[in-house]
Amino acid sequence: MIIVTGAAGLIGSSIVWGLNQAGINDIILVDNLRSSEKWKNLRALKYADYLEKDVFREMLLSGNLPQNVTAIIHMGACSATTETDASYLIDNNFEVTKELALYCVKKGIKFIYASSSATYGDGANGYVDDEDNLDYLRPMNMYGYSKHMFDLWAKRKGLFSEITGLKFTNVYGPNERHKAHMRSVVCRAYEQISEGGKLQLFKSYRSEYKDGEQMRDFLYVKDAVKMVLFLLNHQNSGGLFNIGSGIAETWNALADAAFKAFDKPINIEYIEMPEHLKDKYQYYTKAEMGKLLSLGYDGGTMGLKDSIHDYICNYMIVDKFLGDE
Repeated sequence: MIIVTGAAGLIGSSIVWGLNQAGINDIILVDNLRSSEKWKNLRALKYADYLEKDVFREMLLSGNLPQNVTAIIHMGACSATTETDASYLIDNNFEVTKELALYCVKKGIKFIYASSSATYGDGANGYVDDEDNLDYLRPMNMYGYSKHMFDLWAKRKGLFSEITGLKFTNVYGPNERHKAHMRSVVCRAYEQISEGGKLQLFKSYRSEYKDGEQMRDFLYVKDAVKMVLFLLNHQNSGGLFNIGSGIAETWNALADAAFKAFDKPINIEYIEMPEHLKDKYQYYTKAEMGKLLSLGYDGGTMGLKDSIHDYICNYMIVDKFLGDE
C-alpha cells in the first residue's frame, strides 16, 4: 500500500494518476478538501481509501496507520509563496514532514517528500541538489524557508541516506485549476487568451533582463510524475533531487507557445509587478539534473511547446482532468 498526501493537489493527484497508469490502485489518499474545487481532481482516480489531513495526522502520531504501507509520498503542504503566516507554515510544512520522516525511518517505509526550488532563493549559490550546499542557500519567501528548514533538519539528523527530497521547479499542467492565485502562467494564459486574446506578464526591473525575458525552469506535470515514480522504484534514491527540465525558458517563449496552441497572434501586455513581490522575485532558475540522470533516469521531458499544446488543447479547452482520457 502507498499513501499519497496532498493527493487532490496538482502534483499529488498526478502522481496517483501515474500510479494508476502503472496498475497500482492500493493507495490511501490524504488531503484537506474544505470548500475548494480540488475534489474534482479525484473523480477519475482509483484508490483504496481517503483520509482528511487531521484524521491522518492523528493516526500517524498514535501509530495506527495500516501495517502494510510500503511508501509514503508526501506532497501535502501549503505551497503559496505569498503566505505570510509563518507559524502556520512551520506546522504544516515543517513539523508534519518531520513526523512523517521519523515514522517512516522507524518503520522502514520509503519516504519521498516535496521540497522546492524556492529554497534556492535568487540562485546566487547555484541550483545544484547537493546536501552539502544547503547551509549557503537563502530562500526569499517564508514558503521557501519552511521547505528549507526541513531539508536542513534532515541533513542534521543524517536522514538523507534513508529519505528522498524533491526540489520541484515551476510545475504546470492539468489538475491545477483550483489553485486560485497560485495557478501557473500557462493556466492563466489559457484563461486570458480565451477571454480577451491577450496575455499579461510582469515587467522586468533588472536591466539585464528585458520585459518577458526573465527565465524559469518550467516542468510539465506528466514529466514530474515520471521522475517521482522513477525514484519511488529505485533502491538507492536517498538524498535531495532536483525535479525539473534542466532548461531555462523565458516567459515570452511560454507566451509564444500558448498563442500557438490557440493558433492566435502573439499579444502580450507587460504590467507592473506588485510591490510586495519585487524583492522576492526569481529572475532565473534552472535545475541541475545530473544527480537524477546519474541514477539512470532517461525519461526525458516534453518540450515547452509540445507540453503547453497538450495541456491547453487536450485538457483546458475540452475541460478534462488527468484520468479522464
